[in-house]
Amino acid sequence: MEMFCYQCQETLRNEGCVAQGVCGKSPETSNLQDLLIYVLKGISYWANKARELNVEDESVDFFVAEGLFVTITNVNFDEERIVEYIDEALDKRRIIENKFKEAYVRKYNEKFHETVPDAAEWNPKGNNKYEYLNKAVKVGVLSESDEDIRSLKNFLVIGLKGVAAYTDHAYVLKYFNEDILAFIEKSLAETLREDITVDELINLVLKVGEYAVNAMALLDEANTSTFGNPEITQVYTGTYETPAILVSGHDLLDLYEILEQTKGKGIKVYTHGEMLPANAYPGLKKYEHLAGNFGGSWWKQQQEFEDFGGAVVMTTNCIQKPRNSYKDRIFTTGLVGWPDVQHIPNRKKDGQKDFTPVIQKALEIGPIKKRDGKARSE
Repeated sequence: MEMFCYQCQETLRNEGCVAQGVCGKSPETSNLQDLLIYVLKGISYWANKARELNVEDESVDFFVAEGLFVTITNVNFDEERIVEYIDEALDKRRIIENKFKEAYVRKYNEKFHETVPDAAEWNPKGNNKYEYLNKAVKVGVLSESDEDIRSLKNFLVIGLKGVAAYTDHAYVLKYFNEDILAFIEKSLAETLREDITVDELINLVLKVGEYAVNAMALLDEANTSTFGNPEITQVYTGTYETPAILVSGHDLLDLYEILEQTKGKGIKVYTHGEMLPANAYPGLKKYEHLAGNFGGSWWKQQQEFEDFGGAVVMTTNCIQKPRNSYKDRIFTTGLVGWPDVQHIPNRKKDGQKDFTPVIQKALEIGPIKKRDGKARSE
């Protein structure tokens, strides 16, 4: 068995992928993601301890949420990027561990001397992919021998990934809830306990549902406060004969910045997949060159991106293996990644992402094919 991943409905025979992900994930990527989650649990152990002494670090807390989001199905398939996340996770763990130990000495006038879980103290001899892969096969999903405990722990982690995704999107729009991040870390830390019971895990799983609702409310507040309350809106489903950019995923701020940066350039912008509702937000629909929505669900993207003909931007999940026919005109950004696909870097503090490469590609390609749609936007 080269890997084991069973976090989504795509899995082989609805049991789990063991040689290659049906989603396109390689065994190496899958195993590296397992190790990333393992180190995130170690961070959470120290963050939870630190919080008990009133010590917090927002950058550490947010990184844990971001790290979970990276491992969601169809987000990041780039091994090198996952290695970079593990590198950073080890750095974040050292930071919060040191902060806790310093606070502990100040409070108790002695050094912290308790035995800690391996995830909280494991350190590679050198930060390299091969050592990471060797460790990963020892700490993955199947490393837990009790099947009931294993299932509940992973049910919990997968639920936390959803909470983390909503929280991450809200954070991008500068909306933040420390209570949600604290719950994520406390729950991850609990999965390291060897004496945790089935009943305790069931209670945590139920609690994840409660925090998922809280995270959704936070994201709704972030979206509506930033872009207004969605309105009943007719969305054009055809395309115009102009240069074009197709934006897929869920990140409304990315779409907003693309719309801002394409003003007056003769480029039409279209949403795809889960980005469809963006057409109903007043702060986005005001842009005349937001032309409509092209395509349907994420799983049709390979054919739809090929047919579209223009530049494509993946802002979050769900990305599938790009076909060669459009690999030179698809871009990832944020947490999304695919090997050898152009990536738009994160925005610098209080600035916008630079979507110039996407804009240049759209203009270079020129007008796409005109298609009639079901509802005219004008």
